[in-house]
Amino acid sequence: MTLIHDDFLLHSAPARELYHRFAEDQPIIDYHCHLPPELIASNHRFGDLAEAWLAGDHYKWRAMRANGVAERFCTGDAPPREKFLAWAGTVPHTLRNPLYHWTHLELKRHFGISALLDADSAGRIWTRANAKVHDLLARFNVAAICTTDDPADSLEHHARIRASGLRTRVYPAFRPDRALAIGQPAAFNAWVDRLGAAAGVPVRGFDDLLGALKKRHDDFHAAGCRLSDHGLDTALSEPCTRAQAAAAFASARRGRAPSPADQARYGSFLMLEFGRWDAARGWTKQLHLGALRDTNRRLLRTLGPNTGLDSIGDFPQARALAGYLDALDATGELPRTILYNVNPADNYVFGSMTGNYQDGSVPGKLQFGSSWWFLDQKEGIEWQINALSNLGLLSRFVGMLTDSRCFLSYPRHEYFRRVLCNLLGADMVRGEIPRDMELVGGMVRDICFNNARDYFRLALPR
Repeated sequence: MTLIHDDFLLHSAPARELYHRFAEDQPIIDYHCHLPPELIASNHRFGDLAEAWLAGDHYKWRAMRANGVAERFCTGDAPPREKFLAWAGTVPHTLRNPLYHWTHLELKRHFGISALLDADSAGRIWTRANAKVHDLLARFNVAAICTTDDPADSLEHHARIRASGLRTRVYPAFRPDRALAIGQPAAFNAWVDRLGAAAGVPVRGFDDLLGALKKRHDDFHAAGCRLSDHGLDTALSEPCTRAQAAAAFASARRGRAPSPADQARYGSFLMLEFGRWDAARGWTKQLHLGALRDTNRRLLRTLGPNTGLDSIGDFPQARALAGYLDALDATGELPRTILYNVNPADNYVFGSMTGNYQDGSVPGKLQFGSSWWFLDQKEGIEWQINALSNLGLLSRFVGMLTDSRCFLSYPRHEYFRRVLCNLLGADMVRGEIPRDMELVGGMVRDICFNNARDYFRLALPR
């Protein structure tokens, strides 16, 4: 039997029935990813498997470096085929790493290839897969995806996508993290100028900044955006007056970094503003918390960010997160919110926090989001599902996302669905939940699609 078969990861009869009856054919709402909208807008035809599969994939780069592969075969200037061969030679060494499963799922689902990838099979797989490296979104039942977009980014690519007739709906998500980065004045000021150009207003003072950001928030809404996103060490909840925020902004505009305390206050002020805007528009706010980023200064100088130099952080989370959520809840301005945790030690912190701010207005208004980044593998998925089950309502969970820069990552939804069904099937075998296929299968169907459809309220293809 090949590694990837119909019942892969499904270790009981109930698990197999749950997956094949209730999960397998559900559409995908990929509500958080990093796919470049310009490539979607241009219906980009990838030149080869290396471009489609390896470019931008820091998961693979980390594995290749750990296997002793030189950087030129990861992020460097090696020819595409040589990069692919270097990856193929690494794959056998990823046994028990989720990359081994993902790699072979992607080969099977995208290219119909069941052979194990290694140095011996690499040449044949390169030739066979290259004949099919195009039109990747069309092969999966992807109803909608949400890209991750800076307020200073043009929305022209999204306009082109809307006019293209692409069946998959593609929406921007509003990620204003660079508005908080006053600790690096040179980069911050260049970004502020870009923001002003995108909004069509000069940004001289703090009120201008808020006006430009609000204008872009409105523009994103008009483009179909219904989600915002933030990637932070911790939530920000320091008391801050408008005057204090304006002073910190003015200091950065003059080229002087404010103190860390002033940066935290300024960021807290903006995060409350963003939360209010999201609530007023009926958006969902996503908080990705806890990653320790760019730890290798040597490689950061040469490669830049988002190249596999990050780790799980061990930041205290609970008090600041409660302070932020409570400040918005106190004024009736807490939007739908998803909390993503990257440190497994904090699963119960995040899972318990969501229960503090449910208000009966929306099922699962506060969500403990899917296992993220270093935790989006079988064990991490099971940990998140178990924590959510014990502390909240698994039945209201909005399910999986790719969080990926790679068009070949959609089998990760299948991977999640198989893990979910296997976990529930095992519960049924042990008699811990009813062996009632309509009850449990209905919950599976909801987690895979229906909950996300109802929660995000995105316009979907008919």
